[in-house]
Amino acid sequence: MKRAPLVAPDATLPAAPAVLRGAMADARKLVLHNLHTGDTFNEVYFEKGGYVPDALAEAQRVLRDWRNGEEHFMDPKLFDALHGISQKLETSQPFQIISGYRSPKTNAMLHERSAGVASHSQHMQGKASDIRVQGVELSNVHKAALAQRAGGVGLYPVSDFVHVDVARVRTWTGS
Repeated sequence: MKRAPLVAPDATLPAAPAVLRGAMADARKLVLHNLHTGDTFNEVYFEKGGYVPDALAEAQRVLRDWRNGEEHFMDPKLFDALHGISQKLETSQPFQIISGYRSPKTNAMLHERSAGVASHSQHMQGKASDIRVQGVELSNVHKAALAQRAGGVGLYPVSDFVHVDVARVRTWTGS
């Protein structure tokens, strides 16, 4: 399995966004469950004013490309967005991960099969995840994601997931 760097490509982890430096800055925890691999993550990834490198590495492993095992640096802002969604939903249920990182090869294969897969997907940049939460209406997950204004949010009601990324703010509905 190819292992990606545990730190940002520029060798520094980004500072927490200003909006998160208040009450949420003390500790942030995520609970993730990758539906394809069965891997889970249930850890504090941010505490004492900084990201926890070992926790980020473990979350990155859980979000790896399940088709080929490749890992990629995952933008910590994605974890912050997911944490915000979890807080808004007031749930401790794990995010069910349908897709996290996608290697270029995997993304090209999926793009070839479906026009709904972007050729330059944020998944390939380590900035996106497709999620749902057991016991929570998809429309509520969608609303909570939109409320974060952290990046792109796509609703896929037929496929039963919400796409969340930390690129530019935009919205869409797929199938």
